[in-house]
Amino acid sequence: MDDLDDLHDMDHRIVSALRECGTDPRVAGAARALSWAGEHAALWLAAGLAGAAVDGGRRGAWLRGTALTAGAHLVSMGVKRVVRRPRPAHVEPLVRAAGRHSFPSSHAASAAAAAVAFGALGAHTVPPLAGLVCVSRLVAGVHFPTDVAAGAALGALTARLGARWMRGGAHHD
Repeated sequence: MDDLDDLHDMDHRIVSALRECGTDPRVAGAARALSWAGEHAALWLAAGLAGAAVDGGRRGAWLRGTALTAGAHLVSMGVKRVVRRPRPAHVEPLVRAAGRHSFPSSHAASAAAAAVAFGALGAHTVPPLAGLVCVSRLVAGVHFPTDVAAGAALGALTARLGARWMRGGAHHD
C-alpha cells in the first residue's frame, strides 16, 4: 500500500469508529444539533452579529470577523466544486448533507475561522464549540477526517490572514 492508500484506509476507519459513537442517542442528538447549527455558517454568523450588537466599541472588528468567517465558508464551497470528493458511503449518515461533496468541510472552515476571529476578540467559548462542530461532522458520518482537517486549516488560515484587516488595519502582536 502506498501513502495515499494508507490515508484513505485511515480516513475510513476513523469515520467508522466515530460514526459508531453516534449509536448512543445522546451523542447522535448532539451531533445532529451541532451539524444543524453550523449549516451554512449560521451559528458563526449569528455569533458575529451578536458580538457586533453588544460590543459597540469593537463593532467593526466583529463585523469584519463575521465577513472573514463567511468568506472562509464560501471559499470552501468553491474548493468542493473543484475537488468533488464524494461523502463517506460506507456509513449511514445521521444528518442530511446540503451537498454531495465532502472535501473540504465547509462546517469546519467556518468553525475554525470563527474560532480564530472571535477568539481573538475574547469570545473564549467559540474555539471549543467550533471543535465540537468539527467532530460532529465525523460522528454524523458525512465527512472524512481529512475533509474536516482541510476545512479547519482553510478557515483558520483565512481568519489569520485577515486578522490585521479585522482589527481595522492596526498591527498588534
